[in-house]
Amino acid sequence: MEFRREPQWLRTSEPRLAGRWTSERLRLFAVLRAYWLLPILLLAAAVRFYDLTAAAIWGDEGSSLLLSQYDLNEIWVHAAHDVHPPLYFMLLHGWIAAFGDGILAIRSFSAWPGIACVGLGVWLVAQIASRRAAILAGFLLALLPTAVRYSQEVRMYALLGVWLLGATLALVYWVRQPRRQRYLVYYALLMGAAFYTHYFTALCVLAHWLYLALLRLQATPASLRIQRPGWWLANVAIVALFAPWLPGLVDLLQHLDQLKANGDVGWEPAVELASLPSMVWQLLTQDDGDGLAPLPFASLPLLMLGVVGLVAWRDRSPWRLHWLLAIYSTLPLLLVFVVSFVSPVFIERYLTAYALGLPLLVAIAVDRLLDQGRSGARGLALAVLLLFGGAEALGLKNNANVDANDQISALVDYVNQHYAAGDRIVTSDLLWYLSYVYYNRTDAQPLLYTPPAPNGASTRPNAYGFGTLVDQQAATLYVDYLSALPPGTGRVWLISTADQPDEFAPLPGAWRESAEFTAGNVRARLMLVCGAARAGTALPAACAQAAKPAG
Repeated sequence: MEFRREPQWLRTSEPRLAGRWTSERLRLFAVLRAYWLLPILLLAAAVRFYDLTAAAIWGDEGSSLLLSQYDLNEIWVHAAHDVHPPLYFMLLHGWIAAFGDGILAIRSFSAWPGIACVGLGVWLVAQIASRRAAILAGFLLALLPTAVRYSQEVRMYALLGVWLLGATLALVYWVRQPRRQRYLVYYALLMGAAFYTHYFTALCVLAHWLYLALLRLQATPASLRIQRPGWWLANVAIVALFAPWLPGLVDLLQHLDQLKANGDVGWEPAVELASLPSMVWQLLTQDDGDGLAPLPFASLPLLMLGVVGLVAWRDRSPWRLHWLLAIYSTLPLLLVFVVSFVSPVFIERYLTAYALGLPLLVAIAVDRLLDQGRSGARGLALAVLLLFGGAEALGLKNNANVDANDQISALVDYVNQHYAAGDRIVTSDLLWYLSYVYYNRTDAQPLLYTPPAPNGASTRPNAYGFGTLVDQQAATLYVDYLSALPPGTGRVWLISTADQPDEFAPLPGAWRESAEFTAGNVRARLMLVCGAARAGTALPAACAQAAKPAG
């Protein structure tokens, strides 16, 4: 009989003590085996809540907050004029009612779904691969930089990941157990919620249908799933759930020209062939990799291509569920890339919910290589894990590279501190306005500068896109001419982009700059409104002491 040698730390001259150590060790292993998901979720929470409040609220987040201030009926109406459906904003409305609108509270509404995505990803891999693959997938997904980033923004992308991963998981259960119709009910409800969260849910529908269509070509027990009435009824149910929103969507599509006029669509950069590998770099490292030499630039995308190919090719299970994950993660990326040659929409955040599948595929590939037992395969598994993990580490570093004192929040704090009752505050752009109003602590309503175009046409936002959030205030919000501002105290704060030509130029001749503060890419200037019309007041003396003339 062969006996296993005890490790050094377990040896002792006291047999009773040795027995106690052995027992405690077994209990520890039992606890780890039972609660192995807990450290993964704790890691996911740690990286998502770290520096959660460091970055300032930016324009898109400001639009979420402004829309969520309306009641539910008004959210429905305004979202029908926006580029996103209403569910996220309705849920955010309820969240703010419960927890307040502090930056930690509102950003937590994305952090918690981000953590839930990690749990769902682990659950999904546990169903289609091994426990070892699920554990690896959990750690890799917890650290995925694009997932971390959009778990820290007041936008709908983390929530969309919950719906889509949940629906994909429900599909897995149904494919295995088609008689359990409740899984199709879950599927329809989750996909319905996803459609009310983001229109790119349609890409997930295509991925699921393509998977079932490819399965139909295989001689497997699951090949006829696409023909089952339950599947078709589930999709009809999804359409029925979304039907109340269709009139708003049709109206929005009919007013694309107005969305383009506001810059809500059509601003996306054009794509080229290098945009696809660049997107892979962006998702995994938060850097587009454009500064790299051709070979290093191609390395990470080629690694992911090899991973997807390995996972799909080695899948010999009756349900080919690895195919489902591979299609879910790659088809949306490829489709949006191709479509963007016609109408550019190739934006990282739109694809983040689908990028959640990339670390899951890496985990399955590593697990498969380790199963081969050969030293070469184990070495390759380690190399894949190190390369992917290294890319994630770089991306997390980029995510955390935030200077809280170099953003618009610091600038608005400066204005709040130096504000005098009666001062006017004018922002040069709607995105600056949306950020500014969140941090504004004065009694002044920030205004929006809308000078007529050179041909005399109005530049005021219309009732679509972000414009729907402010159009009702047009009479009191828009400033077409700086000279038309009411006198007030004779002091005007101008908020504009710092590294561009003056967006307020030309300034009225009688205005003089008294102070300036810059933070990040935005600057605030305190202007004194001088002139003979103010003779007899304290303003002329202050104007004479102004540091320099404006313009």
